[in-house]
Amino acid sequence: MTRPDIHLVLDFLNTPTPREWVDAACDHIEELLIDHANCEKKAASTALALMYRYVDQPDLLRSMSKLAREELRHFEQVLDVMDEQGVSYRHLSPSRYAQNLHQLVRKQEPERLVDQLILGAVVEARSCERFQQLTTVLPATVADLYRQLQNSEARHFRSYLELAQQISRNRLGDDQVDERVGCFLVRDAELVTAPDAQFRFHSGVPG
Repeated sequence: MTRPDIHLVLDFLNTPTPREWVDAACDHIEELLIDHANCEKKAASTALALMYRYVDQPDLLRSMSKLAREELRHFEQVLDVMDEQGVSYRHLSPSRYAQNLHQLVRKQEPERLVDQLILGAVVEARSCERFQQLTTVLPATVADLYRQLQNSEARHFRSYLELAQQISRNRLGDDQVDERVGCFLVRDAELVTAPDAQFRFHSGVPG
């Protein structure tokens, strides 16, 4: 049963993950798990980078410190499932997803920080939505992992979005978050529905 906080995430996104990607995940469990592990490491490093860059933001520092610890714990959980599934960790090229979203981030401050936080919210929302989809098709051990992680991703989504709203109000003088969120959600929808040559955790429709 989908929990209420997951419904908030699903309503936030412009479009669900295409069924073609969900079905393909069953044939690409090795790539799925390895790339997911990479995503958890990247999420932790992103949170730490924000902590180092924005030392004057106490709410951000506390939130990102907690988030980084959780992401590293998720990384360990993925490694445990990889061991159970006999999957060896190896190098995988990243998907185009995060890089393409990052192109929308503005260069000047504080707009840059607001956009980085919105990007984080969108990535966490998409991850949460994909976790929910994957629980319906994958083997029990892997599905159980994603079932456990759904609520954490939903909470991370809320943390990023609330920080973006707070900083936008306090430092830009008005709340322009909705407009910026719309830009990132349009790009997210384009990326997850477009044909993709490689299967990754955030890739588009297998081409």
